[in-house]
Amino acid sequence: MSHVHSLYIDGAWIDGQGSITNLNPSDTRDAIGEYAQADVAQVGQAIAAAKRGLAEWRQSGLEQRYGVLMAIGDELAARKDELGELLAREEGKTRAEGVGEVYRSAQFFHYYAAEVLRQIDERVDSVRPGIEVDTRREPVGVVGIISPWNFPMATAVWKIAPALAFGNAVIFKPANLVPASAWALTEIISRQALPAGTFNLLMGPGSSVGDALISSPEIDALSFTGSLDVGRRVAAATAGNLVKCQLEMGSKNALIVADDADLDLAVEAAFAGAYSGTGQKCTASSRLIVTEAVHDAFVEKLIDKLKTIRVGHALEDGVHIGPAVDARQLESNLAWVERAKADGATLAFGGERLERDTDGFFMAPTLFVDTRNDMAINREEVFGPIACVIKVRDYEEAIATLNDTNFGLTAGIITDSLKLANDFKARAETGCVMVNLATAGTDYHVPFGGRKDSSFGPREQGRYAREFYTVVKTCYVKA
Repeated sequence: MSHVHSLYIDGAWIDGQGSITNLNPSDTRDAIGEYAQADVAQVGQAIAAAKRGLAEWRQSGLEQRYGVLMAIGDELAARKDELGELLAREEGKTRAEGVGEVYRSAQFFHYYAAEVLRQIDERVDSVRPGIEVDTRREPVGVVGIISPWNFPMATAVWKIAPALAFGNAVIFKPANLVPASAWALTEIISRQALPAGTFNLLMGPGSSVGDALISSPEIDALSFTGSLDVGRRVAAATAGNLVKCQLEMGSKNALIVADDADLDLAVEAAFAGAYSGTGQKCTASSRLIVTEAVHDAFVEKLIDKLKTIRVGHALEDGVHIGPAVDARQLESNLAWVERAKADGATLAFGGERLERDTDGFFMAPTLFVDTRNDMAINREEVFGPIACVIKVRDYEEAIATLNDTNFGLTAGIITDSLKLANDFKARAETGCVMVNLATAGTDYHVPFGGRKDSSFGPREQGRYAREFYTVVKTCYVKA
């Protein structure tokens, strides 16, 4: 029987209540490992341990926190090739994307290590004579973190790093599809100078472990990234216990290609936004809104690009797109292809499952034309290598079409006009806007988040993260 990778609770590696086998979506014959599964009782154990760890960690000196975060970041950076391959092997993104994600995770830890030393409070004079007032930020407390499978390390890290930087204790519940990256990260964290209980890893099903965590009145905050439906359940559960909540949920991002667009640039931005990472990104531009003046030329160029794309095993050299994360996701993608055709969309490229030398979940990059913004495929998040072209008369119709959605995470435009670019930045109803760039791809030192059904609560990343991971105290002193 193979070795089972344990849970991590209260500074110790412990057994779960059974285990699951983690399979490589590029080759299902490749078992990455066995990973323990927590039960509901162990959620309670982790929360109790986190409370004990919090009492000590919140009192730790700034240099201790700085050193811990820097050490984690240093090891991630040093092991980016090894861990990037592991990430690609279990999630399906290409090796280059996996290595890049691990290195970005290192940058998050380095950034928040520096933020530890920038925690400067404010002093003001009172309106009353002889009284001083200072405002300070303190840890919010025990933080539950639930991360998704599509960025198994980076999304987890951009929550974990600020949580630890600001003195909180963490209970980390990763997506059950990608336990290997979570376990590898935890193993690095476990060797740092953290009080026992400050960081805990609970692998297990969302239906039991996740629900127990979000429903607990014993945690102080919960940060979640995942689907809209689950996000709503998280919001309802945490609200009932008055637990602070931060949600990043679905999206239906659009890229506008304006009359004056550089079409070569537009094709590269559309491909990077819609198809990189097998389209399994919350920032993916699955709606391509193209003005009629350049529509035909853009579609022709994009199809020419798609004809050159190689789909295959995530670890093979020269592969542009890896597999879907599992059989269920692939089946969902193919079902969306059939639904779009039934709704009247024209399949211009791809749309089929691909057979390769290994038994994996491969799908051709897919492009639909003749689509309308009211079609289901343009209203709901698909999470696959599928993009839909929506032809519009002009920029005004394009911006109206872009905003006609219940989501609002990212949006982009390709244009040579400063006037259009500035108007787009002002009128796009999204949390992030990109001009002459792909919608996928954000920096770690600035806020990230959306509007409408895409996000709820304080922004993530950059200095804005402290709004979620700290609470404000106002102190009055009469000398």
